Amino acid sequence: MHRYVIRRLLQLVPILLGITLLSFGMMHLAGGDAVTALLENQGVAVTQDVIDAKRHELGLDQPFLVQYLGWLKGLVTGNMGTSYVSGKDVFQTFVSKLPATILLTFSSVLVTVIVAVPLGIVAATKQNRFVDYLIRVLSFVGNSLPNFFVALLLILVFAITLRWLPVISANIGKTGVAAISWTGLVLPTATLAIAMTSKYIRQIRATVLDELEKPYVAGARARGVSERRILTKSVLKSVLIMLVTLLALSIGDLLGGTAIVETIFQWDGVGKLAVDAITMRDYPMIQAYVVWMAIIYVVVNLIADLLYHHLDPRVRLGGDD
Repeated sequence: MHRYVIRRLLQLVPILLGITLLSFGMMHLAGGDAVTALLENQGVAVTQDVIDAKRHELGLDQPFLVQYLGWLKGLVTGNMGTSYVSGKDVFQTFVSKLPATILLTFSSVLVTVIVAVPLGIVAATKQNRFVDYLIRVLSFVGNSLPNFFVALLLILVFAITLRWLPVISANIGKTGVAAISWTGLVLPTATLAIAMTSKYIRQIRATVLDELEKPYVAGARARGVSERRILTKSVLKSVLIMLVTLLALSIGDLLGGTAIVETIFQWDGVGKLAVDAITMRDYPMIQAYVVWMAIIYVVVNLIADLLYHHLDPRVRLGGDD
């Protein structure tokens, strides 16, 4: 297992090289200019001499490969550069946004698991009954609605009409730093959890129905084993294995920052940071986000593989004999 973990982590190196090179190239091929956007945002008179001086200061007048290799050298030595917009260290700025995104990820996943697992099992055990139809219809609707529409709908109902919750999730203090608002956590969490819960319910229901049709379940029923014991001792294990797959994909997306939801609710996480960086063409910050996404997906999938092996030892890790 140790060799497998080391091998998977080493595979991250070529993945990072490929992804960062591709993203670096796409940013430079895109229309517009980072310096022009920066100067216009600062209210500086945009003349060609000012643009040329700023491009030289930021190293943007150098050839593409020289810029990329310079950035890569800085990454290897632990220096991810300085933000074009704020002038602050990229790594420190990025890390400061992670707690908000991690909190939103944890709350969304927790609500999803708490709601989806029992509803999926109930829908399967009450197949083709009213409860099953109701759960399936609600999950279909929830899975069909895009996140931005759900967010706006929740704002309309709970923030504007009922005035139970704030529209903006972050409180801005006197220092200008965004502080996490616990009441502000509810709406973005609900927005993300609705779509995930709907998807999870359908998958859990299908998994439970498939397990209940297997011969070992029929044998257990013939021996007089109760339905609850069959579900908790046998069927639930298959649900957990499937759940690991869904969680690995969901957590990877959420830790990458759900850009639309964070932007709508002004949740000060890495997703909103990435949107702001793309808008302002803040190349070093965008590259930091790309590196983070690549690392997250490799690590989360590695953890998922290890959990597979733990939940079902018959599942071999890659390279096992």
